[in-house]
Amino acid sequence: MERFDHCFPDGTPIDPWFYDTHIPSLADLGKPYVLTDCGILDDGRIHTHDIQSLIDQAAQEGGGVIVVPAGTYMTGSLFFQQGVNLYLSEGATLRGSDDIADYPLCQTRIEGESCQYFAALINANGLDGFTICGPGTIDGNGMRSWRAFWLRRSWNPQCTNKDEQRPRLVYLSHCRNVLMADVRLQNSHFWTNHLYRCDHVKYLNCRVFSPSHPVKAPSTDAIDIDVCTDILIKGCYFEVNDDSVVLKGGKGPWADTLPENGSNERILIEDCTYGFCYGCLTVGSECIHSRNILLRRSKILTSLNFLWLKMRPDTPQHYEYIAVEDVSGKVGNFFNVNAWTQFFDPKGRTDIPVSAADHIYLRGCSFDCNACFALSPDPSKYSLSHLTIQDLDIRASRSFTLPDFIQDVSAQNVHITPSQS
Repeated sequence: MERFDHCFPDGTPIDPWFYDTHIPSLADLGKPYVLTDCGILDDGRIHTHDIQSLIDQAAQEGGGVIVVPAGTYMTGSLFFQQGVNLYLSEGATLRGSDDIADYPLCQTRIEGESCQYFAALINANGLDGFTICGPGTIDGNGMRSWRAFWLRRSWNPQCTNKDEQRPRLVYLSHCRNVLMADVRLQNSHFWTNHLYRCDHVKYLNCRVFSPSHPVKAPSTDAIDIDVCTDILIKGCYFEVNDDSVVLKGGKGPWADTLPENGSNERILIEDCTYGFCYGCLTVGSECIHSRNILLRRSKILTSLNFLWLKMRPDTPQHYEYIAVEDVSGKVGNFFNVNAWTQFFDPKGRTDIPVSAADHIYLRGCSFDCNACFALSPDPSKYSLSHLTIQDLDIRASRSFTLPDFIQDVSAQNVHITPSQS
C-alpha cells in the first residue's frame, strides 16, 4: 500500500496550491499604516474605534497593511475590509478587551448553527486575498471569561458554551485565498480560529495556545473548520484546552437539509507538533460530512485523543476518506470513535438516519497510549467500515484489538504490545 504522498485518500491529486508555502514580507503587503504613526498608543486604553477607522481608511485609499509595532495595543472587535492586511511586528501584541460589551452582536455562525452571537476579535467576511502574518501575537485576554465560565458551571452544571458570553479570537467567513503565517494566537475567550464557508486558506508556522492550568480555558479549539474546502495547516504548534483541528459543518436532526450547512473537503495537516489537547484531529461533534482529510508527518507530545470521530446520534453524519500517516507520540486514546451525546436534542424526529464513518486509514504510526482502539459499538447510531491499519507500532495498556462490529478491515504489519508502565 502506497502512502498518500501526492493525493488525498480517495485518490484525488493534491493541487500544486498546497505546495506553495511562500510567506510575504511586510513590504509585499502594500502601503503600511502603523498604529503609532496614527496616534494609537501602547497605553492600556481600548482603541477599537481608532483601529477600525484606520482599517476603513486603508480600504478607501486602495488597500495596504495595518502594522502593529512592538508593544501591547488593546481593542475590541475589528472588521477587516478587502485589500487590507494585518502585520504583527516582533514584540507586538494586539490584545482583546475582556469586556463582552466591546464585541457587538451580529448574525454569525457558532457551534454548527447560524444565529445571533458576538463578533470575534478579528473578523473578515467575503474577502478574496487576506493575510495576517509577522512574528507578533494576537492575544484574546480571556482569563476573565474563563473564570466566569467555571463559576457559572459550578452553579449550573448544564450551562452551555454560549451561556457565558465570550468571543472567538479569529472568525473568517466566506473568504478565500487567506494566509495566516508565523503569528502566535493565544488566550482566546472561546474558539481560537473559526473558518466558515472559506476555501484556499493556509496556516503556516503558527503557534496556537490556551492554558489547561491553573485556570482551564474552556472550548478554546485551535482551528475549527466549518463547511470549508482546500485548507492547508503546516508547521504549526498547538496547545489548547480542547481540540486542536476540528471539522464541523452543522448539527441537528435535519442539518443535512439546511443550506447554511455542508461538507469539508481536501484538508491537509502536516509537519505539526501538538502539546496538550483533547483531540489532535477531531471530526464532529457538529459535522454532517467530511471527505479527503489527511494528517501526516507530525509529532504528538501529549494529547487525550489522536484521531477522534464524534458520532452525534441526533445528526445525520458521514465521515469518509480520512487518513493519518507517519505520526508518532503519546496519547490517551490512539483511535477513538463513540456516540457523542452532549446536549443531545432530536427535536422530535424519530427516523434520524444511521451515521457512517468509512475509508479510514491509520498508517505508519508509532504511539504510546492508554487505549489503542477506544471504539464503542453502537450500530443503532453509527457504522464503521473500510478501515485500513498498516505499519503501526503501538504500545498500549488496554484495548489492543479491534471490535468485530467494523466491516472490511485491512491490516498489514501491525504491532500492538502491552506498555511497560
